[in-house]
Amino acid sequence: MTQSLSDLTHQLIDIARKAGADAADAIAVDGTSLSIDVRGGALEHAERSEGIDIGLRVLIGKRQACVSSSDTKPDTLRQMAERAVAMAMEAPEDPHAGLADPAQLAQATDNAALEMHDPADEPDPAMLQDQAARAEAAALRNAGVSQVQSASAGYSRRRVHLAATNGFSAGYTRTDSGLSCVAISGTGTAMERDYDYDNRVFRADLRDADAIGTRAAERAVERSGARRPKTGAYPVLFDERIASALIGHLLQATNGAAIARGSSWLRDALGAQVLPKGLSVIEDPHRARVSGSRLYDAEGLPTARRAIVDDGVLTGWTLDLATGRKLGLDSTANAARSTGAPPSPSLTNISMTQGTASRDDLIAQMGTGLLVTSMIGSTINPNTGDYSRGAAGFWVENGAIAYPVNECTVAGNLRDMLLTLIPANDAQLHLSRAVPSLLVEGLTLAGE
Repeated sequence: MTQSLSDLTHQLIDIARKAGADAADAIAVDGTSLSIDVRGGALEHAERSEGIDIGLRVLIGKRQACVSSSDTKPDTLRQMAERAVAMAMEAPEDPHAGLADPAQLAQATDNAALEMHDPADEPDPAMLQDQAARAEAAALRNAGVSQVQSASAGYSRRRVHLAATNGFSAGYTRTDSGLSCVAISGTGTAMERDYDYDNRVFRADLRDADAIGTRAAERAVERSGARRPKTGAYPVLFDERIASALIGHLLQATNGAAIARGSSWLRDALGAQVLPKGLSVIEDPHRARVSGSRLYDAEGLPTARRAIVDDGVLTGWTLDLATGRKLGLDSTANAARSTGAPPSPSLTNISMTQGTASRDDLIAQMGTGLLVTSMIGSTINPNTGDYSRGAAGFWVENGAIAYPVNECTVAGNLRDMLLTLIPANDAQLHLSRAVPSLLVEGLTLAGE
């Protein structure tokens, strides 16, 4: 009979205590995934994987060590615990290591209201193949598409359980269904590529396969004849598809691990204006049917909605217990962990204040500049916020899209860039990062 994840984690921490650990926590992850790729209307690749991983962290005083395995036999569990204890005894002391106090632990652990998993049966591979084939066929109906690079459908289900010697024990199930299509227009050196996709917790919420293939084709054809834009200083509009990456740089700079190392360009910005007034960045881990939702973090602390930026002002860092202790602050219940490493700070769901204008309104407002729809590479100085990325998209003249562009670079300083943001109203609220298109004034473009 298959052992439950709860039993596995409790068995691990019990064995660790017997092996000499003062405290311990354990995580068990059971996953199933299925992916289907179609090319030319026929099945090109099918893959299914199943597996279980377990991880153990032990603490002896202020020394800690982590071990992991994909083998759950009793003898393996015993060896894991003995090895972890031996490693911890040789590890250097970390004055900030330690489990949560029992009084800090989450009391609400029933995730049902968050709708984190789809109760429907695992999809049949033939159904996934049909979805991918429909997306490919829809893309190929566009006469401007020369080929479809990929059309893929997938599904995954993941069960997780966490237990610790401080009394915490809870688990959850998470599902994900996805569909994507990448279309190519033109031939030879004139080829241009673009895509469309959708990912949902519930398969029934996925957009129609025909719509995804059609939109991927339209985007690829719109990019036909791309050329390099003018060099100079221009406003840049980051399309909704990539705008979350811009806000991601701000979020990375507010991660407690970077602050504790002193390697963040926002390390001296607590309480300072980092976005225009009226704009906020909210973390809400309790949004239903959103992939990043959770009631408790990887250290068992209860999660809560919080403003990282409130009315343009930076209000705090993203912390787990250890980074909070380093900075003399309380954890923000943002611990995440894998089976093979101790907890570290990580965000859940993020949303940014939307504007009242549409993306088209911002295009008209910007006059002459660049609409960026895709980016490649990244040069970000973590200490200064200097920013440089390769970009492609569309050149805007007199408030209207003039022609597609590629092979250009946009550059600036993140602290200056973020203070000029103008948001559109097109954020996709089902995403874990709901960020609208963002207009930035006066970036440097390197083109022709």
